[in-house]
Amino acid sequence: MPNPILNDKTFEEAQSGWAAPKAPSPGGATWPAPNGAPTTAPVTDGPVSAWRSGVMTVKGSITATAVLFVLLLASATVGWLSTTAATTDPQTGQMQVTFPVVAMIGVIVGFVAVIALYFKPHLAKFLGPVYAIAEGFFVGAISKVFESQWNGIVVQAAAATIAVFGVMLALYGTRIIKVTERMRRVVIFATLGVMAMYLVTFIISLFGGSVSFISDASPVGIGFSILVCGLAAFNLMLDFDFIERGAKAGLAKDYEWVAAVGLLVSLVWLYLEILRLLAKLRSR
Repeated sequence: MPNPILNDKTFEEAQSGWAAPKAPSPGGATWPAPNGAPTTAPVTDGPVSAWRSGVMTVKGSITATAVLFVLLLASATVGWLSTTAATTDPQTGQMQVTFPVVAMIGVIVGFVAVIALYFKPHLAKFLGPVYAIAEGFFVGAISKVFESQWNGIVVQAAAATIAVFGVMLALYGTRIIKVTERMRRVVIFATLGVMAMYLVTFIISLFGGSVSFISDASPVGIGFSILVCGLAAFNLMLDFDFIERGAKAGLAKDYEWVAAVGLLVSLVWLYLEILRLLAKLRSR
């Protein structure tokens, strides 16, 4: 699922919603002004520093991400164990897997949690774990389905996700690729386009239709998956940029959890897209 959380609009709203308290007006004894009216003498004990408590830090964002990732892995394990292993239908010869219905509920709950987080970032510490647990169950269940059909594909997808994450972090940290305003716009609009395409595909599937190039193993289908994997990877770079800018701007500490959820959304999306790409390649 593309990342709808960490974008420029979120950052601007966060800055406007979090500002340091204004310096107090000068105070002191009352002295007569030249015209006889009372006035307040200025305090001359040095400049007044703005006071901030509980601001966002990179370390805090990493800690929050680690907590949510552990919750996601724990929930994914439950989802994996709740999915019945594949069996062969004696009549059709096709593989059958019992997919738990609650896994789809997890997707809905996770989506609602992300949308609620977008409008209520101060609840991120509570909505973040909800997303991690709900989405984790689905990830574990769908991973078991793929593993039942292509042995070892989950380990490959997980390893590829970690590798891509490491590469994108290194490229961002060394500034080999710089996050510019133009890059942000391109990635965000492309992500919204993919989201719209997936939504249309889902609606078409409700009426028994399908968009073949999204799911088949044709060269076009594989190329589309590679493109989407690349887009998910660049969303990670936007996430890194948001965390760094948020920490420098001194956003409220709640945004550590907002950033953690946003990063987790991108990681889950990247993993699922890599899983789909590997399945297409193995199907050829």
